[in-house]
Formats: sequence, structure tokens, C-alpha cells
Amino acid sequence: MSNPITFTIQKKLDGTLGRAGLLETPHGTIETPAFAAVGTKATVKAMTPEMLTGVGAQVVLANTYHLFLQPGDEIVARAGGLHSFMNWQGPMMTDSGGFQVFSLGAAYGKDISKITKETDPQLLLSEATNDPDNPKIATIDSDGVTFKSHLDGTSYYITPEKSIDIQHNLGADIIFAFDECTSPMEPIHYQREALDRTHRWAKRSLAHHKSKENSSRQALFGIVQGGRFENLRKESAEVLRDMDFDGYGIGGSFAKEDMTTAVAWVNAILPEDKPRHLLGIGEPEDLFAGVENGVDLFDCVAPTRAARNGTLYTKIGKLNLMNAKFVDDFTAIDEGCACYTCKNYTKAYLSHLFRAKEMLAGTLSSIHNLYFIINLVHSMRLAILDGGFAEFKKAFLDKYNEKTTI
Repeated sequence: MSNPITFTIQKKLDGTLGRAGLLETPHGTIETPAFAAVGTKATVKAMTPEMLTGVGAQVVLANTYHLFLQPGDEIVARAGGLHSFMNWQGPMMTDSGGFQVFSLGAAYGKDISKITKETDPQLLLSEATNDPDNPKIATIDSDGVTFKSHLDGTSYYITPEKSIDIQHNLGADIIFAFDECTSPMEPIHYQREALDRTHRWAKRSLAHHKSKENSSRQALFGIVQGGRFENLRKESAEVLRDMDFDGYGIGGSFAKEDMTTAVAWVNAILPEDKPRHLLGIGEPEDLFAGVENGVDLFDCVAPTRAARNGTLYTKIGKLNLMNAKFVDDFTAIDEGCACYTCKNYTKAYLSHLFRAKEMLAGTLSSIHNLYFIINLVHSMRLAILDGGFAEFKKAFLDKYNEKTTI
């Protein structure tokens, strides 16, 4: 059986786990490290596929759970798969739906993201609790997860095998094993329980995938979990390393101060010759840390979500276009930026669009934010190849401050 992907390391980053490589897929080669644009429902919100090409996107990641509910994976299959359905001819990925175990379970209604503050009291929640004050629309058992659709309340039961079947219908180049994402503040006894379940589900996902004809056309990644506990993270990496996955995802909702160390623990163990994807991480400082610690692929909704809310990335930090000072600021969003938005429009115009609640605001802002993040990671790649990564990182972070909104 032919391997659906090929990963080649071109150059390693001295003194670190970082590397630059080439990931060949059935729909094209991804130059790594790379940032995947998130097209949750087979669309990157407010953008066309042609716009994605224009900002340098190499790969798009869609969401299994959402596409299962709407329009349905069988409809996508009848359309010829996601590539034909959404008119994106480059590489594609689909997650497994495992993050929805967390976001619709313990985190439901809490607005908790992938990176959180350790001191955030909202983290003190549990998947195991049945607290009536903490309603959730996903519940877990040993074989799978019962979801209530957030659209109409219909109940569905998703098993590892069902997740793989859905992803086969969707037809992405890279798919993920079904897993359980946990809060970083879950106690170790629950993290252990969830990790054992994730490992059983990984084995079932892999066996079911290999039994299908699609396995020769789709790569399957296993997902490392284990919360913030070093022994569990390392154990997970070892267990999944010994399974015959095509690559690996690193999952979990991280306390910010834990993310770098957790990634380093894992990537020191995972096979060097297989690609690694850090799921749901996209802020500049976190991207640098991920690349240094051996991450090849990233995805995150943050750039486009922030853009639609009027927050844009610049070389000196984020700016909020709703601030009054931008109403008559006729300069580009980020001086020197080569994106379509910065070459053609001003802060004043985008400020006007947001205040007037015009749809174009989200499009122009998303073009800029995706261009900024995608090309930042691409610049890290070039810096690895050129031998100047440390200097590039210092020069960028000396100017950029993600904690400051201009």
C-alpha cells in the first residue's frame, strides 16, 4: 500500500528540535513549517479560495463535527469531496471532532480557547462533573461521545470509527484520529482516564482507517494528549510513536506557560521523520516557540476571528480599528506589508467599514491577518534555511508585543 504523504527534512535548526521540510500530499507539497488556514465549515470566513492563494495559504483545515452536522459528510462525498465542494485544489486537513468533546462538554458556554491563563478560574471545571450549573451538550463514555447538535438539539453518537468514516467522506489529504481534549486544569486522575481513552480510540481509529480503501489516499495523524503532566505527555508520545501513524498532532487546551515545555517533551520522543501538527495555536510568540520545538504545522481560528472583530496584527503589536484615533488615519494597517489590503486601503477606510457594519470589513481584515501569520511562519522557515532564525526571532519579538493593543 502506497504512503499517501512523504515528509523530507531539508535543514535542522541547530541546538533545537526545529526543522524546515517538505510535506508532499496528493494535492501538492507543503513547505514546512507552515500555518494552515482554518475553514471550519468548508470556508475560511469572508474569503474566497482565490484570496487564500493570494495570502500564501498552502493548506486549509476543516472541521469534522461541523461538516457532519451541516451539510452532512455524505453530501460532501457526492460533491466529490471537500476539494471539489469548496473549490480549493491545494492540500486539506480535517480534525477528528475531538476538540468538540471539550468545547461542547466541560468548556461549553465558557469561551475557553486553546491557550488560557493558568490563573483563569474558568479552567477549574471538569468533564466528569454533572453540575447542573455547568450544562454541556457532549457526554463521554468508553466507546465514544454523545453530542447534541448545537443547531437543532438532535443527538448523535460519535465513535472513533464513525469519525474516520466521516473524514473519509470529506476526503481531506490528512485526517486525525478521534481523541479527547481536556482542560489543562483537570486533575491527574481524570487526565489519566482521558489519556487511556484517547489511546484506545487512536488504536481503533488506525485499525478502521487501514481497513478502508481511502487509506491509500489519506494520511492519518494520531493525537498526543496528557494535559500539563510531563509523565502523561511523554507516555502518550511513546504509545502513539509505536503505532503506525503517518504523522502526529499535539492536542490539548494549554495554560500558556505550559505550551512550550509540553511540545518539547512530546517532540523529543515522536519519530523525527514524520510531520507534527500543533492543533489550535496561532499567536506569534507561540508560533516561534512551536517552531523551535519541532512543530511543522499549525492551525488556529485566531487570525480570522480577530480580524472580523476589528483586531489586526502589525509588526509592533495588535491594533483595534474601533479606536477613535484610526477614524482619520490614512496610513496602511502595517507599513511595509505586501498584502492586498495594506497595498490598497487605509486604517481610516477599514475603521469606517467596521463602524458602518459593512461585510467588506471582515474580508479586508482577514486578508491582512492571514497574510501576516502565514508569512510570519514562512519567514521562520526561510530563516531556518538561511541559518538566521535566532536573529529573526529576536528582531521580530523585540518590536512585537501581543499583550498590547494599539
